[in-house]
Amino acid sequence: MNILDRFETHEHDVIVIGAGGAGLRAAIEASAQGAKVALVCKSLLGKAHTVMAEGGIAAALANVDKDDNWQTHFTDTMFGGKYVNNNKMAELHAKEAPERVHELEHWGAVFDRTQEGKIIQRAFGGHKYKRLSHVGDRTGLEMIRTLQDKGVHMGIDVYMECTVTKLLKDEGRISGAFGYWRETGKFVIFKAKSVVLATGGVCKIFKINSNSWEYTADGQALAYEAGAEIIDSEFIQFHPTGMIWPPGVIGILVTEAVRGEGGILTNSKGERFMEKYDPKLMELSTRDVVARAIYTENREGRGSKHGGAYLDISHKGAEYVKKKLPSMYHQFKDLADVDITAGPMEVGPTGHYSMGGVRVEAETAMSCVPGLFACGEVAGGMHGANRLGGNSLSDLVVFGRRAGLAAAEFAKKNPPAKIDEKEIQGAEKEMTTYFENTGDNPYTVHMELQELMQANVGIFRLEEDIQKAISGLNKIKEKAKNLRIEGSRMYNPGWHMANDLQNMIMYAEAIAKCASMRKESRGAHSRLDFPNPNPEDATWNSLVKKGPNGEMIVEKIPTMQMPSDLMGVLKNDQERVSKYSNLLNSSVGA
Repeated sequence: MNILDRFETHEHDVIVIGAGGAGLRAAIEASAQGAKVALVCKSLLGKAHTVMAEGGIAAALANVDKDDNWQTHFTDTMFGGKYVNNNKMAELHAKEAPERVHELEHWGAVFDRTQEGKIIQRAFGGHKYKRLSHVGDRTGLEMIRTLQDKGVHMGIDVYMECTVTKLLKDEGRISGAFGYWRETGKFVIFKAKSVVLATGGVCKIFKINSNSWEYTADGQALAYEAGAEIIDSEFIQFHPTGMIWPPGVIGILVTEAVRGEGGILTNSKGERFMEKYDPKLMELSTRDVVARAIYTENREGRGSKHGGAYLDISHKGAEYVKKKLPSMYHQFKDLADVDITAGPMEVGPTGHYSMGGVRVEAETAMSCVPGLFACGEVAGGMHGANRLGGNSLSDLVVFGRRAGLAAAEFAKKNPPAKIDEKEIQGAEKEMTTYFENTGDNPYTVHMELQELMQANVGIFRLEEDIQKAISGLNKIKEKAKNLRIEGSRMYNPGWHMANDLQNMIMYAEAIAKCASMRKESRGAHSRLDFPNPNPEDATWNSLVKKGPNGEMIVEKIPTMQMPSDLMGVLKNDQERVSKYSNLLNSSVGA
């Protein structure tokens, strides 16, 4: 009997894994090109982390500030990323974001409006102009609603509550994916000519984070195991404002829109402390700067009651706050019994976003594995060392579209790939062995991982601490080889966690090893022992790949050379060029 006959099997041209903004946009585009598309999601359709992106989508529409253009957006993105971005991705993003926003509007997204009826835009950290189109503070939710409605009406096949555990290959190229239904535990095979990864981020690796349970580095680990390269994994963004009280809500995001609408940060002495750290941009400085400022205020004894800072928007008036920030009003009222129209919120840094991820080509979003594409947070390169607020939502639709288009074209040009029976046997064995093991509970090991990474590779880093993390990860890896799961495969969350944990451990190791290799401070990567940026370190990106014996290989690769026309765009911003002239001269060339 053929082993494949034992498994439920589905065949498509393109499989998109992940149903957030990037995955939905990729699926829509691939379907529009005539491909038969499957959308596979770990949770329920609509339950995507994109809904947590509340403040807005960044695009140079120039509806509010007439001087805005793609060149300024590109410059802001490169400056925020400290020039280690893939500059071609940043260019395409800045140029194409306005078209993607108008596309969403055409598909039914209901953006807030100016008095003239145009899409209104708000200020956000790191953006020179008011650039974020928004729907109150529920922009991501409106995007998901719009994209989901569009995709469902196109007839895309959706497979919900299905976890993919292995990508399948045929002579080096992608041939499909192996996974299981979370409800029944039964295994399933998806045959495909191309696969798009859109699984999101990694921050469940950290104890304090804003991410939902799905964010366990799944796509990054799937790509790594399939032979793809991971770039810039040391750059983890700690959003400066997450809830820090009561304990049950620690880490839940407080949108940057609060600061964009005029919110003020103060310490326990009532001082508006951002004056010290960025006197020009103040609360609208980049996220890495604000997060470190709050951390420093606490370290020096000026923190809020529960170890953060106070964020106050009440001076804008109750009607204004409820209109512009309805979600934040209800979030604090319901979860913390705090009325943000009458007094301050208490906030602190929370693990939020991974700038690194699968290394892809800018134009096609394809990895070095033929037929494997990645878009959204699972892909690296676009944001460099630090992402600007609002750039995530425009990133999703710009590169989601490009990934879907390229995946469909790849499927058209290539014949169906074969499924290797040995790969299926191995994938099945990996998932069933847990029930034969005698070791630790996966939840206990996950808590150990989170505490290790939070303490040693968090907002500020030291070589001594990073080495503690690497040593601790080696011990955790050994424990993870023998995780014990009881019961059956049906309705078994411990089994799900055992699989997720393998992915998180892989990416945690990549973060720690690349953080050790980068002996400087740049963007979201802050070293107390190397507090300043080193111009020479703007010339490389970190790269991680799996070695021939299963070992993790970590190396430096040159940053993408800056073409002369883009260099000219950057040099138009004289203030930033003068501040970073040495960095620019060493990193971008002619």
